[in-house]
Amino acid sequence: MKPAEASERLKTSFGSLLSGRNSRQGRWFLALIILFLIAGLLSVYTEQFLSTGNLLNLIAQAMPLIITAIGMMVVVLVGGLDLSVGSVISFTTAILALGAPAYISIPGVFVLAALIGLTNGLVVTRLNVHPIIATLAMQFIILGFARILRPVSGGDIPDIVIASVNGAFLGVPLPVFWGIFTFVIAWKLIHGSRFGLHLFAIGGGRASGAEDAAHNFGVADKRNVLLAYVTCSCFAALAGVFLAGRIVSGDPNVGLNFELDAITAVAIGGTQLSGGVGSLHGTIIGALVMALLANGMNLANISPFVQTAIKGGILLLVVGLQSRKKMGL
Repeated sequence: MKPAEASERLKTSFGSLLSGRNSRQGRWFLALIILFLIAGLLSVYTEQFLSTGNLLNLIAQAMPLIITAIGMMVVVLVGGLDLSVGSVISFTTAILALGAPAYISIPGVFVLAALIGLTNGLVVTRLNVHPIIATLAMQFIILGFARILRPVSGGDIPDIVIASVNGAFLGVPLPVFWGIFTFVIAWKLIHGSRFGLHLFAIGGGRASGAEDAAHNFGVADKRNVLLAYVTCSCFAALAGVFLAGRIVSGDPNVGLNFELDAITAVAIGGTQLSGGVGSLHGTIIGALVMALLANGMNLANISPFVQTAIKGGILLLVVGLQSRKKMGL
């Protein structure tokens, strides 16, 4: 191969990687570049960023969002959205703070989360309610129950939950092990199972305007969409368990805005909100981008209200740049 041809092929390959063309993984490489740029800027302009304390705090700060974003990605792959994940996180912390034995409360929060996801899935697949409306309604229902159980922050979190989040094992912070565990489970689920393959097939058909394409090839589309919502809620509950251990209390407001952050992280990571395109590593990179932005804005003493407005603007920008063939997600 001539040098000129090799150079042109390399340029084409790199361009495709940045644009996500002809890839089921989306524009994850662009998110990686953004991640390194933000990290570099924070390193230069803030003295505290590279401190050991700040980096350890950043890991713990990012973990709930990473876990929630992975669950959100599962639903987005089939062309859906779940706006109830923040309320599920708050509800989980409220239940764990009731003082019940750990062997009851910990399995209990996942059973309840699965039931919430099941309800979301049934409303979407059987009643044909739009995912935004269905999960927005569920968001307020679950938030109401969370505030009934725990009107203000407080309560007693099981010791095993607190111990699993705080501290270190063999010199490695425990949140890192949470990340490894979540990554392995999610990778097997999304990229290493028939279920994951069906998620891409269902979302790909919907994104192209052929909603029955996967069904026509023998894929149980409604069942898989339902399972996607159950999976998303269970990941939100896992994030709630982590947060309960970190803040050592139940808090009805701790999950507020997690749905916005999770959707933004998924979109930044290259997952198409119309469905069918995305990657686990892209979603994790997107969540890290959001965590770095939040960390940097906190170090710069930017108001939380301004931070929320900035995140909303980022989501609008990222989604606006995504290609779509019809109005909608």
